Amino acid sequence: MPVIKDHTLAPTPPMGWNSWNRFRCYGLSEEVVLGTADAMVESGMLAAGYDYLVIDDCWQDLERGADGELRSNPERFPRGMKWLGEQIHARGLKFGLYLSPGRKTCAMIYDQYPARELGSFGHEEQDIETLVSWGVDYLKYDWCQANRGGTGLTYAGAFEHMATVIAGAGRPIVMSISEYGKSKPWTWAGDYGHMWRTTGDIGASWGSVMRLVDRQHGLAPFAGPGGWNDPDMLEVGNDGLSAIESRSHFMLWAMLAAPLMAGNDIREMDASTVQLLTHPGILGVSQDALGRQGERILRTGKVDVWRRELSDGVAIGVLNRGRKPIELSIADGALIHDGKTLAALPDDARDVWTGAPATGSLSLRPREMVLLRGT
Repeated sequence: MPVIKDHTLAPTPPMGWNSWNRFRCYGLSEEVVLGTADAMVESGMLAAGYDYLVIDDCWQDLERGADGELRSNPERFPRGMKWLGEQIHARGLKFGLYLSPGRKTCAMIYDQYPARELGSFGHEEQDIETLVSWGVDYLKYDWCQANRGGTGLTYAGAFEHMATVIAGAGRPIVMSISEYGKSKPWTWAGDYGHMWRTTGDIGASWGSVMRLVDRQHGLAPFAGPGGWNDPDMLEVGNDGLSAIESRSHFMLWAMLAAPLMAGNDIREMDASTVQLLTHPGILGVSQDALGRQGERILRTGKVDVWRRELSDGVAIGVLNRGRKPIELSIADGALIHDGKTLAALPDDARDVWTGAPATGSLSLRPREMVLLRGT
């Protein structure tokens, strides 16, 4: 099977913001998008690498035009997507948009969005031509029961078709494949997309983060420059996760070489959320040029140990999944818990979060993770 996609795109996991987690369907508007674009610049997120602004479902008018073309919702996006894309680009950001391969979008199914025939089935070439004319740089292509309604679509077939259309469109477009891990996309999606969902949707809870993380075990061999396993968007900064849980969530996504798509209202985020999302040490692990996904190498009780090879060394992560604090010690070049060696450490290992040398002992609160990095 020939590789259809532009493999030069997404050499490291894509970074940006997506509207869905925070604004879902009916909270999405032109005002929200423009305010977010400004906040991405002013907060330092763009400078830190978050360059994709992705508008998810419900941007569309309730029906296609007489010529079959998609149009923006006239009440919430009155100046249209071409104008909005120009505003996004003027701020130095890249423009992402949402489509679905079947007859319906997910919001039509799950959010009672009162529209008809917004899916791209039978309109693939026309929809990509429209997106190209609007200057779109990133496509989230979301399955949404696309095989229903007599389409005859299959997972791989639907995404292969769209990848082929994009390849002939004359504009570089990153494609995010969203079929929730149903057909083991890590085994086939690398030919078509630059990232592929490996799980169902994330929620703003520790239980959801842990469920998604556990489903990444064994998937590391399928990821690398140009194509990434995607355990869904970030919930950092949303109600439901504590500060410690948010930091561990973010560190895990960095170790997984997962795309970092913020899902909070960044117009109103506090200083601690900005500090976390733009932390140079964690982002340095996430965006390491080697592009090798980290793996869980040990589970002992409520302690998980992660290891990721880096272009100039290694990152070791230890997560306390439990409800009680734990103590770690560092001796003879090893990380130790309850007398058991968890992992070998390089002599120059440092705490990625604090920058301090990794020596002596470490205390991990419940649900806290520590990242150590060395050459």
